[in-house]
Amino acid sequence: MTLADLPLLNASLNATSAALLVLGYAFIRNGHVRLHRAAMVGAFLVSTVFLVSYLIYHGNVGSKPFPGRGAIRPVYFAILITHIILAAAVPPLALITLTRGLRARFERHVAVARWTLPIWLYVSVTGVIVYVMLYRFY
Repeated sequence: MTLADLPLLNASLNATSAALLVLGYAFIRNGHVRLHRAAMVGAFLVSTVFLVSYLIYHGNVGSKPFPGRGAIRPVYFAILITHIILAAAVPPLALITLTRGLRARFERHVAVARWTLPIWLYVSVTGVIVYVMLYRFY
């Protein structure tokens, strides 16, 4: 694997994280606590691998300018800016949520998970969208 392969890997990890988050939510809504726990721990681990890979890539390559022109540009930047701002919140929110769940502090877990899930899911999905717009449209 080379540095050039990391953007696709990162998008794949984001997509996997999103799928695990949706599965984890569905599991807990249906009373499957152990499956919920496994999916959410999996999402956390996949997101951690993503973060390491992302930092390695951007630490070595830097950023890639968006090549699109016209009306797509503000769309891309609106997605990117919201993605970046919310991405900064995901690691602490995910860590707090996971810790509370694993320590069986369920009331406090649910209180923060109501915020963590939509933010984390948005960041995971928009991460894939940013990849597609940046590396596959042009």
